[in-house]
Amino acid sequence: MFFSRSLVALGALLVAAPVAAQVPKLLPLPAELHGESGSFALGARTALLVPAGDPGARVAAERFAALIAETRGLKLAIGSRERAGSIRFVRAATGKAESYRLEVMPGGAVITAGDDAGLLYGAVTLWQAMTQAPGKGAVSVPAFGVADAPRFGWRGLMLDSARHFQSPAYVRKLIDWMAVNKLNTLHWHLVDDQGWRIEIKKYPKLTAISGWRHPATAAGAPQLPQVGGFYSQDEIRSIVAYAAQRNVTIVPEIEMPGHALAAIRAYPELGTGVPIPPGTESDWGVFPWLYNLDDKTFGFLEDVLDEVITLFPSRYVHVGGDEATKEQWKGSATIQARMKALGIKDEAALQAAFMRRIGEHLTRRGRKLIGWDEILEGGEVPPDATITSWRGVEGAITAAKAGHDAVLSPSPTLYFDHRQGAGDNEPPGRLDVMDLRAIYNFEPVPAEVPAAQQHHILGLQANLWAEHIRTEERSAWMTFPRASAIAEIGWSAKAPRDYGAFVDRLIPQLDRMRPLGLRPATSAFAVTPSYAHTPGSDGATVTLANQSGLEIRYTTDGSPVTLKSPAYRGPITVKFPAKLNAAAFHGGRVLPGALAETVTAQRMRWRSDEMLETCTKRVVLALEDDYPATGKRAVFVTDLFNPCWQWEKAPVGDAKQIAITVGQIPFNFQVGKDIDGIKFASPATPDGEFEVRAGTCEGPRVAVLPLAPAVGNPGLTRLVGKIAPRPGNETLCIRYTAKGVEPVWAVDAVELIP
Repeated sequence: MFFSRSLVALGALLVAAPVAAQVPKLLPLPAELHGESGSFALGARTALLVPAGDPGARVAAERFAALIAETRGLKLAIGSRERAGSIRFVRAATGKAESYRLEVMPGGAVITAGDDAGLLYGAVTLWQAMTQAPGKGAVSVPAFGVADAPRFGWRGLMLDSARHFQSPAYVRKLIDWMAVNKLNTLHWHLVDDQGWRIEIKKYPKLTAISGWRHPATAAGAPQLPQVGGFYSQDEIRSIVAYAAQRNVTIVPEIEMPGHALAAIRAYPELGTGVPIPPGTESDWGVFPWLYNLDDKTFGFLEDVLDEVITLFPSRYVHVGGDEATKEQWKGSATIQARMKALGIKDEAALQAAFMRRIGEHLTRRGRKLIGWDEILEGGEVPPDATITSWRGVEGAITAAKAGHDAVLSPSPTLYFDHRQGAGDNEPPGRLDVMDLRAIYNFEPVPAEVPAAQQHHILGLQANLWAEHIRTEERSAWMTFPRASAIAEIGWSAKAPRDYGAFVDRLIPQLDRMRPLGLRPATSAFAVTPSYAHTPGSDGATVTLANQSGLEIRYTTDGSPVTLKSPAYRGPITVKFPAKLNAAAFHGGRVLPGALAETVTAQRMRWRSDEMLETCTKRVVLALEDDYPATGKRAVFVTDLFNPCWQWEKAPVGDAKQIAITVGQIPFNFQVGKDIDGIKFASPATPDGEFEVRAGTCEGPRVAVLPLAPAVGNPGLTRLVGKIAPRPGNETLCIRYTAKGVEPVWAVDAVELIP
């Protein structure tokens, strides 16, 4: 057995160079791996052998066969008769959960595990070894051995289907992608203010009314088509079974007592009687509508949970508990009387009592309550409650010290609605940028958790909130490859992490996932330029970079970039016009995210909104235009609470005019009293105007561009006006005047015209 030989602990970075050359690039990084002499060949005649009467082993073999068919085009047979060169699945008597051993030798391969998950993950590792490079047909790999087990039992993603609905087919694809990264928990956010996505047979109006909405549009823009959908109970059962075969547990979330607008829209008696203005369901943000405390409302929630439990065998049921602003409870005489009768001192304690009642119901049904970290506030929580720590890591620290289990999911680091880069091909989402390296460097066990309580840290998950993720293609882009970093953090042993080595293993992992339907983000490999230009000169200095520090090669004459192209060693000088092409390389081939740009003098006088700085950093979002209904839409980077942009060192010296391309979008945000802090200068014309000031936002006004030409256009409008003479380079502050927050005007691009 290979375990009697000297094993190499990759987690401790002890692989000697000659051995490392013989081992496959695997993700997540295994606990132990070593190379062997000889090689193993996989071909169409390779048999998969499973023990008779072992359905779990057969499922693992079937998954391996399916993955090989999708990636290498080979159809492998499953049987139980011994044959040379076969792949055997062996059931061990004992073993740590999800652990496995894999021996790949010239005479065949053996996967040994004590549970179904371990057999599956051994098969996944073997598949990765057989797909080290793209290609079809038979393949031969150097012999090797693995002994592997996960660091954490909870390695997850959260999918928000409430804000934007994803098809059952997409959910299945996501589960496939999770499984080949050894991610094992899908937290499914099925209910929120904007939509109810799960069929509840006792309450059909939940999906009939709140399964659909019209997206918000700016005043005067054409109405967008209705969007939405929901999952029938039969569809959910099918998805849950599909996930179980891939060792993915689905944890359903039913939000309460806040994020309840969808339920209250369908059944108003569940709320506190505060009317819901039409179209509110198309807003984003923190809504004030909460469930009331009537026994009938608790009966409704218990009925819903009972139907949910029949669909999801998960030990856990997530009940939300976050962002439950208490204004409506404070303003309700009925709620206040109930609090007094129960002897509850304040609304935070009332929410704690609410959660205890729900927790008791789940306990009676044999399930455990899990909720966002707010459920720790207000008093005693259910004794077996688990915490999802999202407001940083403090919730996990508090929970663990109090004897509660916790899952790390801190914002902003593990919030996948944050963009991955500053490129103009990035989907809408939140800023600051959370790139692949930032995710990979996250440590799930806070230093403040004492060693005796560290067992309460169950693991981690990344959350994909979908307010701004309208399509499934964007959902995939925002999820991978960052989810592969989550997989490695959750699986591999704690050790000094080597980001470069991770990227080296990630690239073949993404290659083998593309035949599974994944189109991952290219942000980590994209080449981004920055320019330095002296006004009046006939060229510019170009600096190239990519997030992963990979080799960059380039050309400046428009020719394709190849391995023979110059390697980028530092800033390069080009003369106008230059056709700049550049790409990152790995293993001798071009990676996605190549740069192709024509560098001209006028390009030096132009900036997109991604290149500008927002004047403040309060709530900076990349928001999608609401027009057109189909086709490509503009995406605007703006600070929601202070729409203001700065162009630092703008080349204003020879500028005679300034052009600002603008668009308008709705202010569809529930921000409570914060809306009172959004201030604008009074407009000088009925429709307002963009103002440009020099130096600072209080500096001299150098240009005024009336908004009148843009008011009737739901798309982009290019405003052009004179700019006052200024010497050299100077910072420009760009903002607009308005009577109120609606609509939000946003900058798409700015250009100085000589």
